[in-house]
Amino acid sequence: MGQKIEGKKIAFIAGDGFEPSELIEPLQALREAGADCTVLSPKSGKIKGWKDGWKEEVQVDGDISSADPAKFDALVIPGGTINCDSIRTNADAVNFVKQIFELKKPVSAICHGPQLLIEADVVKGRKLTSYNAIKTDLQNAGANWVDEECVVDEGLTTSRSPADLKAFISKTIEEIGEGKHAQRTTH
Repeated sequence: MGQKIEGKKIAFIAGDGFEPSELIEPLQALREAGADCTVLSPKSGKIKGWKDGWKEEVQVDGDISSADPAKFDALVIPGGTINCDSIRTNADAVNFVKQIFELKKPVSAICHGPQLLIEADVVKGRKLTSYNAIKTDLQNAGANWVDEECVVDEGLTTSRSPADLKAFISKTIEEIGEGKHAQRTTH
């Protein structure tokens, strides 16, 4: 993990129904690596994770509607079926993702997280992975879907499930350390 991410500002977009391990473990790891992490949500207060029932709660640090993508160095999108199905219908979250891509900043999405990428129209022509249940959705949106633990395509890091978290976190830290990807296309 040798990349320097001390002081980097990382946005996490999530809502109720996030997969607990996919939000909490990367959040803790990035903070331990020195990053300044902000949990953005359409909801204020605390959001609840879902895994066989409502689980851990995480404090929301900011409202997605007033968040400025230019003030962040990278974005992480955790999975969770309920979370992703809801968050992708939020215009502010979709616009935030589009702007992060336009600014060519690193983005990491795991499990169902790429549903938000589909809605932002940023997966066409990209190689990525996800939870198998959204494979066809990604392919229909023009992505080159592969069944691999962790895939990186021009600063876009994706993984399939909580089983891939170690590789996902490691690659996320590496990509954040590398910074903007000037050659990345927005489509």
